[in-house]
Amino acid sequence: MPASISLHIRLADIEPEIWRQVTVPANYTLAGLHFVIQAVMGWEGEHLHLFVIDGDRYGEPEDAAGGRPITEEANVRLSHVLSEGHTFLYTYDFGDDWRHEIDVIKVSDAIAPLACLDGKRACPPEDSGGPYAYADLVEAVRAPKSADPEFLDWVGDFDPEEFDLKLANKRLKALNKTSSSTH
Repeated sequence: MPASISLHIRLADIEPEIWRQVTVPANYTLAGLHFVIQAVMGWEGEHLHLFVIDGDRYGEPEDAAGGRPITEEANVRLSHVLSEGHTFLYTYDFGDDWRHEIDVIKVSDAIAPLACLDGKRACPPEDSGGPYAYADLVEAVRAPKSADPEFLDWVGDFDPEEFDLKLANKRLKALNKTSSSTH
């Protein structure tokens, strides 16, 4: 039985690429992986989400729309649905439609701790309009004199080039201590 899984998570439809590389215990559930993604990307967990793996949908069944079934993510272990070389989708915030393409880099029998190993660029702020508004957000931050001051106040000190590996791991450590739903 595998002990750990290495994943490469990238935010789709964004250039230059925003990504994270993580190791996750293989016995985590998809619900646990949701919290891991939230922690390393810097999302706040304020919106609905969905995993699509081999055409099957996983999430919270009460969030199902249009009669399409959703399997309860808390009942599905990563080791049962992921294999090396596999790519799957995680969508967060159905209004903004932040799609994360996730590659399974390695499935290992070796124990590896929950960790963010690397990453590039800051995750966009919550409710910032999705990938199609992202270029406007970056332009406003880079040329603040021509941007709406109220918009800049709302965005705060967002730096699209910044990624804080220590903060990502601090968030994972806090998650690991406080959440029993990750297992």
